[in-house]
Amino acid sequence: MGDTVRRPGSDEGWRVRGWACTARGRAESRPRRRPAAGCVGVAVVLGLGGVLPGQTAAAAAGSAGTAGSYAFAEDARSIDGAVTTADAVELVPGRTYRSTLPTTGTTYYRLELDDTSTLYASATAVPPAGRDSSVIDGLKVSVQNGDGRSCDADTATFGAGGSPHPVAAWAMREISPRRSLCKDAGTYYLTVERADPDGKGSSPGPWEIELTAVSEPALEEPGPTEAPEEWNSAPPRPVTGEPERRPGGGGFAEATPLGQGVWRDDIRPGQTLFYKVPVDWGQQLHTTAELGSAGSAGRGFVAAALDLDLYNPARGHVEDLGVGYDGGQKSKSLAPLPPVAYANRHAPGRQVAAVRFAGSYYLVAHLSAEVADDFGDAPVPLTLRVRLSGAAQEGPGYAGRSVPSGLFTVTEEDREAAAEGGAAGGDAVYRALAVGGIGAGSALLAGLGVWTLVARRRALP
Repeated sequence: MGDTVRRPGSDEGWRVRGWACTARGRAESRPRRRPAAGCVGVAVVLGLGGVLPGQTAAAAAGSAGTAGSYAFAEDARSIDGAVTTADAVELVPGRTYRSTLPTTGTTYYRLELDDTSTLYASATAVPPAGRDSSVIDGLKVSVQNGDGRSCDADTATFGAGGSPHPVAAWAMREISPRRSLCKDAGTYYLTVERADPDGKGSSPGPWEIELTAVSEPALEEPGPTEAPEEWNSAPPRPVTGEPERRPGGGGFAEATPLGQGVWRDDIRPGQTLFYKVPVDWGQQLHTTAELGSAGSAGRGFVAAALDLDLYNPARGHVEDLGVGYDGGQKSKSLAPLPPVAYANRHAPGRQVAAVRFAGSYYLVAHLSAEVADDFGDAPVPLTLRVRLSGAAQEGPGYAGRSVPSGLFTVTEEDREAAAEGGAAGGDAVYRALAVGGIGAGSALLAGLGVWTLVARRRALP
């Protein structure tokens, strides 16, 4: 495939203020005074100053992804890109990496591939915050074989809004009769470069990037060689009901789980929020994005105020939408997509071909920094109406496991996290506190009681 240019449609923890604990006096100097038990034990019980199991810093702070920020994966390994293939560092499937992309030139990373698995490599660019940028600036990636021939290439840009924000592009080495140049085992290379570093308004400095590589095993039995010709492309009625607060995450690794429903957050100009929706084999995802009316008295019109991008589980771009904003409520839906199916990869269009496996599909919302010029820096209400249609089906029958394991499946835990908010926020976090805290806390408090009793006895003359 050739390049496709598209418009993109720490310490963790939480603290409770006002808790202060000091020890007053000492048992040896005041023998009849009870030694201070302190609040350390109680703080441990309640999780004060620490992090709840599964909770992220994004959830602790409320709505994550402040303007211009990006939450890199905590386990991301820092590596240097190479200016030549001879010095390229290997990207191992299943791992996440953090690197730097220079303003100009191509950066190389190495891939060691077998002759049975399909490899997907993705790069997420994190440009510095700003009000303007070249509308065609962004990220270009490709996977090349040892002879320098392109197996696949992709380009992601900031789009009509020209508002710098994280964008991701992907490229693949696919085992397919149509791709005879890249079917052999051996050394391949991922190339990453800026799309338009010399464009008007483009940032002159280097960008940080997050890199991932994942592999998909072959099928046990040969599958269909053509994409489904017919599927229900009629857009359904958007989900209705009272919106539920669900703060967005600050990056792919901290994306907030969503299921079918109506979800609400507030998004500031220049901010990018990440969500993920588990979509099983045979299911269709439908999403409508709404911007609420501005609370300020500002006037104006921003043609590309909201950008909503949909990415597949390998962080491959699927489709996007743009919403104009004049201070009043606006709404727009992503174009209907076919049900998730292995055979979709045979479709001629990259959009349908991207809906090729089950797993977590990412919704990435960005509010243009230009909105602040007309309506101020106050957050704008964002509502996402998510619908999943179609019954979940069995997978295609892989001959092995994906790397990382389970990437192209949907589990009951995934569905529960989507319904309850999972690790990124919501009532599940507080239920974990209640359940875990009460059980462990009771034992700890009992221990503190024994400790206090012993201390009293020792303090007696």
